[in-house]
Amino acid sequence: MIGTIVNTCTIIIGSIVGAVMHRGIKEKYKDALYTVLGLACLGIGLNAVISNFGKSEYPVLFIVSISIGTVIGTALKLDERFTNLVNKRSKNSQSTHLADGLSTATLLYCIGPLAMLGPVISALKGDNTFLYTNATLDLVTSTIFASTYGIWMILAAPILFCWQGLFYMVAKLSSTAISDALMAELLIVGGLMIVASGLSLLKLKDCKTLNMLPSLLIPVLWFLLKSLLP
Repeated sequence: MIGTIVNTCTIIIGSIVGAVMHRGIKEKYKDALYTVLGLACLGIGLNAVISNFGKSEYPVLFIVSISIGTVIGTALKLDERFTNLVNKRSKNSQSTHLADGLSTATLLYCIGPLAMLGPVISALKGDNTFLYTNATLDLVTSTIFASTYGIWMILAAPILFCWQGLFYMVAKLSSTAISDALMAELLIVGGLMIVASGLSLLKLKDCKTLNMLPSLLIPVLWFLLKSLLP
């Protein structure tokens, strides 16, 4: 898991560097960074959806997944609970958008071909190229996020470690558990969630992205059920 460890460390380093820069950045530049991050989310999210839509074996599964998942997340008040927890832990009274920033950063770090395929390839072939590439991207991204939102963005690092670690362990235990078809569905749903985060950062629509989080479980459950049926 050396690739995942390196990836996690780059987020920690980037967050620290960005947090140091945070105090010296004027408000107008922070607003500009919000816009840049929002546009980046739209680009990355749309790319994930479009590039994987043709690989989907069930074209309507992502609609079912995002619908059911969002209803579950809304019922559980995931976005509201997360926002309250983050704001309670933060001692910075100006961190009104901290929860949005942390959830968006976590999605960007965790949802993507490099972040999801990287640990699988590392487990099966011992090749960490994808993860090292992702680590380089995350170093830059985490610096920008922390320069905008502050040091608490470092909390995304352990989340990434657990996420990639899960893919690594599943691939180690069963090379067929994570199929290309399942990966495509996860990337489509995840891409839509990143787009939703971008809309929130651009202040076009507060999509309550965290309420969509259970949507990632629906494709997994579908493929699991499919494998159990004769």
